[in-house]
Amino acid sequence: MRIMAIDYGDARTGVAVSDESATLVGDAWVINCRKADELADIIAREATSRSVGCVVVGYPKNMDGSIGERAEKCEAFVHKLRDICDIDTKLWDERLTTMSANKVLTEAGKFGKKRKNTIDAVAASLILEGYLGSLR
Repeated sequence: MRIMAIDYGDARTGVAVSDESATLVGDAWVINCRKADELADIIAREATSRSVGCVVVGYPKNMDGSIGERAEKCEAFVHKLRDICDIDTKLWDERLTTMSANKVLTEAGKFGKKRKNTIDAVAASLILEGYLGSLR
């Protein structure tokens, strides 16, 4: 079963999908979309076409574990996904994922526009890696 991870954003959303065995991150990309309903439709179509059995949406809790505005937006987005597709969808704690993604890109020598265009895909990959690791 493939698993899809989402790093939900207001303008750009990172997406990563595992391999068939749910062991490794396969594809990762960014969807540029500002409308949550439209984005949910795009993700539902991608998940269906790639035979995804579970969608994991990054849940950016505050460092103290409280729920802020960004986490509330992710909760609302998960509800939209659940309303339009019949794929198991869950929230996954993603604290520090963007910081880790920045570190990965710095170490890879990616700066400026190259970094902006890939950071969300890297963050989604890190969310997926964390979730896959929890399954082992």
